[in-house]
Amino acid sequence: MSTENLPKKIAIFPLAGAIFFPKTTLPLNIFEKKYIQLVGDCMKEKKLFGMVQSKLNLTLKSDIYKIGCLGKIISFDETIDKRFVIALSGIIRFKIKEELKTNKLYREFKVDYTDFASDLVTEKSDYEKPENKKLIGKIKMFFNKKNYLIKFHELEKLEFDQMISTICMISPFSAAEKQKLIEASNIKEKAKTLDEIISFSLLENFESRIIQ
Repeated sequence: MSTENLPKKIAIFPLAGAIFFPKTTLPLNIFEKKYIQLVGDCMKEKKLFGMVQSKLNLTLKSDIYKIGCLGKIISFDETIDKRFVIALSGIIRFKIKEELKTNKLYREFKVDYTDFASDLVTEKSDYEKPENKKLIGKIKMFFNKKNYLIKFHELEKLEFDQMISTICMISPFSAAEKQKLIEASNIKEKAKTLDEIISFSLLENFESRIIQ
């Protein structure tokens, strides 16, 4: 697959506090009328739409971030109460260029994938590298401090990049921190950013205990 084969106009689902990466799967419970329409329309075509974070601070120039991820619906169920329960598989990140006029209930945007062509390639990274093992140790410590019960034996079955992306998605980071992670250019930068966020959180936790 190349970026040339991807749609330049896509429907967008903005969601606060949620990031989504290529080669990961995001479950979604769709119940708002506009997103019921969005998913219904996508199911009639190529099953593709984009996810971006919406901003909580609406005093900013834009109400959504500019970098998100294109996904494909890989499972679809309609419930008795007319909700859609879907799973979205991440394909490639995109940069929003402009919002388009539409008569739909949902929003559509012109997007560009150029900066993220590497998302279409599987990037290998070794678990056994010292820096990766050190990061995994910090991640386990972080989740333990947050009282998050994570099945690491399941996560470690994934490719290192998939594991790091999944951890970025499920971790209780701020919207700004999550956006830094999705905007990281490659696995090395993403792991470095994750390390910095977790190290700061652990240090903050340590200092608060000292003060008390």
